[in-house]
Amino acid sequence: MLVEQQETACSQEDLDYIASIGPVGLSAGPIPELEQAWQACLVGQRERPSGVRPVIWASWQRCVRAGLNPEDFEYRFVDAAVLAEKLETHRLLIETAAEIMQGLLAYNPRGHINLTDAEGTTLHFCGLDITPVGSRLLESLQGTNCTGLALAEKRLVYVLSEENFGTGLRRRRMHCAAAPIRDGRGRIQAILTLTAEPGWFHFHTLGTVQAAAEAVSRQMALQALLREQQTVLEVLNEGLVVLDDRGRIKALNRYARQLFRVDRDLLGSPFRRLGRSDRADSLLLQADEGLHDLDIAFQLHDGTHLSCLASVCPMQQGGRIVSLRENRRIREITRRLIGTQASYTFETIRGGSRAMQDALRLARIASRGDSTTLILGESGTGKELFAQAIHNASERCDGPFVAVNCGAIPRDLVQSELFGYIEGAFTGSARGGSAGKFELADGGTIFLDEIGDMPFDAQASLLRVLQEGEVTRVGAKRSQQVDVRIVAATNRNLSQAVADGAFREDLYYRLNVLGLTVPPLRMRREDIPVLAQHFLERCAQSLRKPVRGISQEALEILSAHAWPGNVRELENTIERAANLATGELIQPDDLPVETLQVSRRPAPTAAPVPGTALDLVGHEINAIIAALRDTGGNIRLAAKRLGVSRGGLYNKMNRYGLSADSFRAGQH
Repeated sequence: MLVEQQETACSQEDLDYIASIGPVGLSAGPIPELEQAWQACLVGQRERPSGVRPVIWASWQRCVRAGLNPEDFEYRFVDAAVLAEKLETHRLLIETAAEIMQGLLAYNPRGHINLTDAEGTTLHFCGLDITPVGSRLLESLQGTNCTGLALAEKRLVYVLSEENFGTGLRRRRMHCAAAPIRDGRGRIQAILTLTAEPGWFHFHTLGTVQAAAEAVSRQMALQALLREQQTVLEVLNEGLVVLDDRGRIKALNRYARQLFRVDRDLLGSPFRRLGRSDRADSLLLQADEGLHDLDIAFQLHDGTHLSCLASVCPMQQGGRIVSLRENRRIREITRRLIGTQASYTFETIRGGSRAMQDALRLARIASRGDSTTLILGESGTGKELFAQAIHNASERCDGPFVAVNCGAIPRDLVQSELFGYIEGAFTGSARGGSAGKFELADGGTIFLDEIGDMPFDAQASLLRVLQEGEVTRVGAKRSQQVDVRIVAATNRNLSQAVADGAFREDLYYRLNVLGLTVPPLRMRREDIPVLAQHFLERCAQSLRKPVRGISQEALEILSAHAWPGNVRELENTIERAANLATGELIQPDDLPVETLQVSRRPAPTAAPVPGTALDLVGHEINAIIAALRDTGGNIRLAAKRLGVSRGGLYNKMNRYGLSADSFRAGQH
């Protein structure tokens, strides 16, 4: 707001003084009382004569004390570099004031008007009597003058010719009025000074100058408000496009320019110039009541696509404001909120057995590229841990990691869950549609667990993602690009599923570019003590119990167990034992009954003989692996060597999470 009245107006004594002069203006003759008072001041008189206004006498006294010479009226100038900087800093002020100053000059044809900054430096002038740009009009340099007095008093002032201190100004026989130009907080930005001949200077001149200064102040306040609003628009993290009532672009902020990859040259152009969209004209530009979070895709001028949520707000004066939020950024926020990030790395996966080290070696190879990876293994072996580790070791580690259990999604919802849907795609669909898991994983990795349970019709859509790198929402006509690395996992034998017609052969080969098998716990029994101790330390901490280890007898029982539930079963067993333990060590009695019973079964004493039918009780997994290694993954030869049928071998491989591809050339 502008400064209050008492801070800007002349004193009542000043107003009465100029009113006494008369409404038609001052005469051209000197004012003897002022001349005599000035002479008295120069010779050291301290007491103010009655014919001199207090504000003028105080200014003269300051000039005398400063040792100013009234005969010296040479202008003092700021340095050229300083002036250039001032002119640039006050460019908007000068442009705003210049038009008002020119209009004011029409009522003062034989005078002039000048604009100075808050430090008394002349920035601009117009009229007959030129005040040089760059000259300094401070009272401390030029003596009593109207501009300097306005700065000293910080209010509207006037100075008659005989009230100036320097003889140069006194001889000009010109009267002046000056008013401050203030910003919205009342701080002086500049001084506007009008100089007129005596016949053109009267009581109303003060009001004219004051009104002109306030007009400049209001214009500057408005400009400041507009700049502030523009700054707010520019820093918003969503795109804003302002349209007129004809749908033409009036303004677009920085974020909108980045989204559409355009510059300000599009101002005045139709909205469709930003990008092509089937829904833009019909929904955005005709939304008289407004729209909220409309899912819309644009094809940009460079051939790329922009997918975003758009909202439309009509303006009372006509036109619309369109706000745009990029879907990718929304998905990033969503992922942070729901925690779709990978936490495991290769360093956190425990196990020093040969089988585990082989699996880790293949996983590290998979992490070096973007090739689709298929992880095989029984339930509970830690397939998702491997998937997370692959993601965290890859160049996509800063992107999202989205895990999907394909077997847990209802059959009729698989497509909409994975690929999303548009509004109205089916009964009960959310307004505005919804992004699928592939869109959420854009820029990162999607982990498709239990891929073998995916419905056959959804497999075709997944194949398209693998081949084209794009997804099509349910009900949509157009697809959109996604940059997703796929890691799939299953405990099923996909080779057999392909043979049975339950899984697409082309999809199987696209998934199994890189394959690895996570070994079951019974194949890496040497890892059981390490894993058991790790789980115990974590459980003891969360349970706040002083259980620090496992007794030797209990550890032997754990090592002898078959672990059909693998690592997940071991973790649950240790948690149960930690809850039941009464001392510092877990004892056999703390273990589940089924663990004790299994441990008492007689273990096979003889190793299987290569080339004969196997007992397939204790060491059949090792025998199958050895046969597959020796035959390079050839199922027919491996089955013949083991003395079983191909179908029987397939079933056992499926049970143990083994894949023949892992043993073929380049895989193992």
